[in-house]
Amino acid sequence: MDRLVAMLRAAGDPTRLRLLLLLRQAELTVSELIEIVGQSQPRVSRHLKLLGEAGLLERFKEGSWVFYRAADRGKGAELGTALAALADPNLGQADTARLAHVRQARAAAAAAYFKANAPEWERIRALHAPEKDVEAAIVRRMTVRPIQNLLDAGTGTGRMLELLAPHARRAVGVDVSPEMLSIARDRLLRENLKNAQVRLADTYRLPFDGETDMFDAILFHQVLHYLDDPGAAVSEAARVMAPGGRLLIADFAPHELEFLRDDYAHRRLGFSDREVESWFAAAGLKAGESETIAPPASATEKLTVKLWFATAKSAPRIKEAA
Repeated sequence: MDRLVAMLRAAGDPTRLRLLLLLRQAELTVSELIEIVGQSQPRVSRHLKLLGEAGLLERFKEGSWVFYRAADRGKGAELGTALAALADPNLGQADTARLAHVRQARAAAAAAYFKANAPEWERIRALHAPEKDVEAAIVRRMTVRPIQNLLDAGTGTGRMLELLAPHARRAVGVDVSPEMLSIARDRLLRENLKNAQVRLADTYRLPFDGETDMFDAILFHQVLHYLDDPGAAVSEAARVMAPGGRLLIADFAPHELEFLRDDYAHRRLGFSDREVESWFAAAGLKAGESETIAPPASATEKLTVKLWFATAKSAPRIKEAA
């Protein structure tokens, strides 16, 4: 009862209710919220602190920036949903309009970064199987059964979240690049994917405890060839997998294109089935089938994309008392 009263008091202030409704639409920084609600930094920070202490908001540090988001699980999320349903539809119209301006500024910054790096990405895409074929295979494989909690490890621009979040109850992407996360956030806002979020995090040290925050579907899409120790990343993913959860790796088969190391920071030139299966075994996962997606016949320097699958052990069944 005390907790409910605290939550209601926190949300009962008009400004805090405005902030809560805004943060149900998007992840925002203090400076962005100041711009939208037109109040001073100390006042906005104080309101956010009270909402956070009441469990209505979540706070995430990303380099020198701090992002806020409405709670998406637990009692805080339930109350937020109820308040949003009860709120006057006209209450947040002006705030939503100002949020659109913030989104435009984000989009412009993301577009500039993407434009500067697009030639690099496009050159690599031209070397391997058509992206649409790879994406179709990933969606087909990952959606064979409903997804509760999805983790996209190394989400980059958030493309996999865009494809898979509509099939999931909740989707989280992590990446070590703030620039990439800016692009991903803009993508999620643009596509109105309110069940998806991104976090600044290292795939070697995922910010989840593996007990209360577990994932039944995990994806590494064109990530592991950048890592010094891909097997360690797979083991870390296994730590946060739910019993019976699924893991999919989409990466290159072994190749000899050395320029990818020199020009594009690829640490590994693809992976063999044996190597990937050894990671699964070390992580306590059961290896499944794999799928090969060949490059177009017209490609002069060909890269084959492979999909490897694994599952976590199921939870032991509890015997019923006789």
